[in-house]
Amino acid sequence: VQLVESGGGLVQPGESLRLSCAASGFTFSRYVMSWYRQAPGKERELVAVITSGGGTTGYADSVKGRFTISRDNAKNTVYLQMNSLKPEDTAVYYCNAQFGVHYDYWGQGTQVTVSS
Repeated sequence: VQLVESGGGLVQPGESLRLSCAASGFTFSRYVMSWYRQAPGKERELVAVITSGGGTTGYADSVKGRFTISRDNAKNTVYLQMNSLKPEDTAVYYCNAQFGVHYDYWGQGTQVTVSS
Protein backbone atom coordinates (compact mmCIF):
# COMPACT_ATOMS: atom_id res chain seq x y z
CA VAL A 1 0.00 0.00 0.00
CA GLN A 2 1.31 3.43 -0.92
CA LEU A 3 -0.01 6.95 -0.70
CA VAL A 4 2.35 9.48 -2.25
CA GLU A 5 1.61 13.18 -1.81
CA SER A 6 3.03 15.85 -4.07
CA GLY A 7 2.49 19.50 -4.94
CA GLY A 8 3.57 21.18 -1.74
CA GLY A 9 5.88 24.16 -1.66
CA LEU A 10 6.47 27.75 -0.62
CA VAL A 11 3.91 30.32 -1.75
CA GLN A 12 2.91 33.84 -0.82
CA PRO A 13 -0.35 34.69 0.92
CA GLY A 14 -3.23 34.75 -1.52
CA GLU A 15 -1.66 32.29 -3.93
CA SER A 16 -2.81 28.78 -4.78
CA LEU A 17 -1.45 25.25 -4.67
CA ARG A 18 -2.81 21.92 -5.82
CA LEU A 19 -1.85 18.84 -3.83
CA SER A 20 -2.09 15.36 -5.29
CA CYS A 21 -2.06 11.98 -3.61
CA ALA A 22 -1.41 8.95 -5.78
CA ALA A 23 -2.61 5.66 -4.31
CA SER A 24 -1.57 2.11 -5.04
CA GLY A 25 -1.85 -1.34 -3.52
CA PHE A 26 -5.52 -1.22 -2.57
CA THR A 27 -8.92 -0.71 -4.19
CA PHE A 28 -8.91 3.06 -4.21
CA SER A 29 -12.50 3.47 -5.37
CA ARG A 30 -13.81 1.80 -2.20
CA TYR A 31 -12.04 4.12 0.21
CA VAL A 32 -13.03 7.38 1.80
CA MET A 33 -10.17 9.78 1.18
CA SER A 34 -9.16 12.69 3.35
CA TRP A 35 -6.56 15.38 3.69
CA TYR A 36 -5.18 16.22 7.12
CA ARG A 37 -2.59 18.76 8.16
CA GLN A 38 -0.28 19.25 11.08
CA ALA A 39 1.37 22.52 11.95
CA PRO A 40 4.40 22.72 14.25
CA GLY A 41 3.37 22.25 17.87
CA LYS A 42 -0.22 21.43 16.95
CA GLU A 43 -2.25 18.27 16.62
CA ARG A 44 -3.08 16.79 13.25
CA GLU A 45 -6.42 18.10 12.02
CA LEU A 46 -8.87 17.04 9.36
CA VAL A 47 -8.96 19.47 6.44
CA ALA A 48 -11.24 17.82 3.87
CA VAL A 49 -12.90 14.48 3.16
CA ILE A 50 -14.51 12.90 0.12
CA THR A 51 -16.62 9.75 -0.11
CA SER A 52 -15.60 6.78 -2.20
CA GLY A 53 -17.71 7.79 -5.19
CA GLY A 54 -16.88 11.46 -4.85
CA GLY A 55 -20.48 12.49 -4.32
CA THR A 56 -20.07 14.00 -0.89
CA THR A 57 -17.37 16.25 0.51
CA GLY A 58 -16.73 17.92 3.83
CA TYR A 59 -14.39 20.65 5.02
CA ALA A 60 -12.98 22.16 8.15
CA ASP A 61 -14.52 25.55 8.85
CA SER A 62 -11.11 27.17 8.48
CA VAL A 63 -10.83 26.16 4.80
CA LYS A 64 -14.44 26.26 3.59
CA GLY A 65 -14.79 28.30 0.44
CA ARG A 66 -11.02 28.24 -0.21
CA PHE A 67 -10.13 24.54 -0.53
CA THR A 68 -11.68 21.91 -2.78
CA ILE A 69 -11.16 18.17 -2.51
CA SER A 70 -11.72 15.95 -5.54
CA ARG A 71 -10.80 12.50 -6.74
CA ASP A 72 -10.25 10.60 -9.96
CA ASN A 73 -10.95 6.93 -9.33
CA ALA A 74 -9.64 6.03 -12.79
CA LYS A 75 -6.27 7.49 -11.83
CA ASN A 76 -6.32 6.39 -8.17
CA THR A 77 -5.64 9.97 -7.17
CA VAL A 78 -7.14 12.47 -4.77
CA TYR A 79 -6.52 16.20 -5.02
CA LEU A 80 -6.71 19.23 -2.79
CA GLN A 81 -7.01 22.56 -4.56
CA MET A 82 -6.02 25.30 -2.15
CA ASN A 83 -6.83 28.89 -3.05
CA SER A 84 -6.37 32.16 -1.18
CA LEU A 85 -3.74 30.60 1.02
CA LYS A 86 -3.00 32.16 4.38
CA PRO A 87 0.05 31.92 6.65
CA GLU A 88 -2.04 29.84 9.06
CA ASP A 89 -2.39 27.18 6.35
CA THR A 90 1.31 26.42 6.78
CA ALA A 91 1.61 22.76 7.75
CA VAL A 92 2.56 19.31 6.60
CA TYR A 93 -0.38 17.95 4.61
CA TYR A 94 -1.16 14.24 4.77
CA CYS A 95 -3.33 12.04 2.61
CA ASN A 96 -5.45 9.39 4.34
CA ALA A 97 -7.39 6.42 2.99
CA GLN A 98 -9.99 4.70 5.13
CA PHE A 99 -12.31 1.72 4.63
CA GLY A 100 -14.32 0.61 7.62
CA VAL A 101 -12.47 0.52 10.94
CA HIS A 102 -9.68 -1.84 9.99
CA TYR A 103 -8.17 -0.25 6.92
CA ASP A 104 -6.51 3.09 7.50
CA TYR A 105 -3.50 4.25 5.47
CA TRP A 106 -1.37 7.39 5.54
CA GLY A 107 1.02 9.09 3.18
CA GLN A 108 4.37 10.55 4.18
CA GLY A 109 3.18 14.16 3.95
CA THR A 110 4.06 17.20 1.89
CA GLN A 111 5.11 20.57 3.29
CA VAL A 112 3.06 23.65 2.50
CA THR A 113 4.52 26.97 3.59
CA VAL A 114 2.66 30.25 3.13
CA SER A 115 4.87 33.24 3.77
CA SER A 116 5.69 36.62 2.32
